[in-house]
Amino acid sequence: MKVIQLFRNESQLIKSAAKNNREAQRRLYERHSGKMLSICRQYVKDLQYAEEVMLTGFFKVFTHLQDFKGEGSFEGWMRKIMIREAISFLRTQKKVEFCDENIEENGGSTDPVTSEFSAAHIQEMIDNLPEGYKMVFLLYAVEGYKHSEIAKMLKISEGTSKSQLFKARKMLKEKLELEKNTAYDTGKF
Repeated sequence: MKVIQLFRNESQLIKSAAKNNREAQRRLYERHSGKMLSICRQYVKDLQYAEEVMLTGFFKVFTHLQDFKGEGSFEGWMRKIMIREAISFLRTQKKVEFCDENIEENGGSTDPVTSEFSAAHIQEMIDNLPEGYKMVFLLYAVEGYKHSEIAKMLKISEGTSKSQLFKARKMLKEKLELEKNTAYDTGKF
């Protein structure tokens, strides 16, 4: 018996899924759900809520699939939907606060990421940031958005976006330095 491959590439899969082909939708979900959950999890601390956000995001992906014009990557298009869903979820939880202080960065980069800590530990530190700091930090440092784009997306000023990033970096750096010093003092390194 010969097996007929229904979907030869992702663009065929997307076209079929846009026509409400459930098998194509299932395959797209299986292909991308792990990465999309990871994205949602960066923004939403609780895994169950992150899964809920991802499922809502996939619902939007499938209902708006006909809007994907093939310009750019499909994964990038889905990623934007997932990020917007995570931001929307956090807003409904009323956990996001932005203070309007405008703080100028003083020159050099203060990125706190260091190879001495595991990715899971750094994610935990990011999770413990205030929601406003965390959201701007992820959008800027991880997703690569510009402050003007972040400001528009979060409905805040560019100055507030810059301030939140500065404060997030500063807080992460202080936490990392404290843990690093504590680890050296106890002989863990």
